[in-house]
Amino acid sequence: MRLNNAADIDTVFLALAHPTRRRLLERMAERGESRVTELADGFDVSLNQISKHLKILERAGLMRRRREGREHRCAADLRSLMAARTWMDAYATFWRESLVGLDTWLDSKPEPEENDE
Repeated sequence: MRLNNAADIDTVFLALAHPTRRRLLERMAERGESRVTELADGFDVSLNQISKHLKILERAGLMRRRREGREHRCAADLRSLMAARTWMDAYATFWRESLVGLDTWLDSKPEPEENDE
């Protein structure tokens, strides 16, 4: 999935907004392709809830799923994450340049004189 518009970026950030989805994505990135039941292990939510979280990650292009008989195997696909990072990097550049400008301005100000009372 390529992030071509704001709706695509919104979908990625929506997917990343929930801690369970972030943890599921981390598990897939660490473990590689895994069965849904393996990914769900240790979460205090139903398998149905895990499945819903995985659908949101899949819709955002952050994972891919393949069926093997009755089992679903999921794997992280971080290309959408990298595209979102590219979008965020534009703002990082803005803030970096703004802070350099502020630093330059502060350096140009004369030092306040201390009052000897």
